[in-house]
Amino acid sequence: MSTGGAVPSDPATGSATWQPDSTAILSVRDLKVDFVTDDGVVQAVRGVSWDVYEGEVLAIAGESGSGKSVSVLAAMGLLPPDARVSGSISHRGRELLGMPEKQLERLRGSAMSMVFQDPMTSLNPVMSVGDQIAEGARVHRKLRRKPARERAVELLDLVGIADAARRVDAYPHEFSGGMRQRAMIAMAIANDPDVLIADEPTTALDVTIQAQILDVLERARQAVDSALILITHDLGVVARTAHRLFVMYAGRTAETGMVDDVFEHPAHPYTAGLLAAIPRLDTPRGRRLIPIEGSPPSMLSPPPGCAFQPRCGRASDLCPKNPPPPLMLVSVPSHYSACHHPLTPLQTPIAEDSDV
Repeated sequence: MSTGGAVPSDPATGSATWQPDSTAILSVRDLKVDFVTDDGVVQAVRGVSWDVYEGEVLAIAGESGSGKSVSVLAAMGLLPPDARVSGSISHRGRELLGMPEKQLERLRGSAMSMVFQDPMTSLNPVMSVGDQIAEGARVHRKLRRKPARERAVELLDLVGIADAARRVDAYPHEFSGGMRQRAMIAMAIANDPDVLIADEPTTALDVTIQAQILDVLERARQAVDSALILITHDLGVVARTAHRLFVMYAGRTAETGMVDDVFEHPAHPYTAGLLAAIPRLDTPRGRRLIPIEGSPPSMLSPPPGCAFQPRCGRASDLCPKNPPPPLMLVSVPSHYSACHHPLTPLQTPIAEDSDV
């Protein structure tokens, strides 16, 4: 099963009408990522599959350590050499795993690009912001210095940097945190990628700036007509931005579906726990947030059964002994979950090699 399609004009209110109609741009199948450490093998990602489609905003959510960032870094070919990666990652039908580094370099920054979590550590402190944006255009588009600089000014203006023609010569330390993140977005869209990945793009920004950065991301995505993969632990950001949600826990898929469907009828207890922990304006004054008790398991030795079982109030004797079944259809199309005791009734089991 695959999900994709034409994007509604308002992701926050129109996601339920978004339907499959196209071939995936980026496809991940049965992805596994291990890291060999002195303490043993860390099983960071344990067999996940997902697609992203033309113009789609796909959110991959979960707590720290769930494997969400590792899965997209694998797709970009940016994991360290000691990472052991298996499965399949394809861009428009071309297999990326095992692709020579030179070919991957041509794809990165042109067909696929990434907005990293901390722009201060991602930007070169001794190069001007404009030169760093122009560099990608010069490498991938073979532009000369002057048109590349003009492109940098155009992009800085697009992402909302005031007086872009002057600020193009500024250095990263002369920009605020929000401005540096805008510059990173400008750099990421310099070559009109068809897949834009944003890894926790609003972390460490205040609430007002977070909202502005999310607006800039959406404006940039629309300007280059790209899909967006948003990595986040904040389901409030998902509600504002995404069409489809992919929830990960302990390196595996917990639930996936259209944002409206998952928010209104979460099937996995973990998803319900994440939603219960979101502050809401309509919550009665004085009511406390409901945290998810406990901690995620160590990925050096993940449990043989359901990894969420020690934190789940619905667990039974079945859960610690047996992994959850393959993703199963919930009560609405394109909504799937992996749980022995779901909150929403499940329908027909999905074959283990199916596309989700």
